[in-house]
Amino acid sequence: MGFFNKVITKTDSVDLDEFLNTLDQVEEENYENADALVKPLDLNTDVDADAVIREVKQGNLVLANIADLNKRNKAKLKELLGRIKQEVKAVDGDMAGISAERILITPSKVKIIKKKGQ
Repeated sequence: MGFFNKVITKTDSVDLDEFLNTLDQVEEENYENADALVKPLDLNTDVDADAVIREVKQGNLVLANIADLNKRNKAKLKELLGRIKQEVKAVDGDMAGISAERILITPSKVKIIKKKGQ
């Protein structure tokens, strides 16, 4: 019985604070075998919008940070998001706001469920 108690009660605990504090640290990894990537990009300029569109057309998902532009220039943000939405729709992609600071943009064949509980 002693052996089974050790096996059953053994846990690989995760230090949540350490995990959350190191999320932004970049580790060199090999991405060669990935079918698609989730790329965090800032959206502030036309060049950034072009980068978002390019990534989605390449089949990657984009997590766009809109926080700075949302504070500085809502009209420009609306313009860029409209342009991105038009291009993403043309390739049968999808996009949705996931917070006040982040927009998720997906390539074709990846859809976002926008209603809770589905």
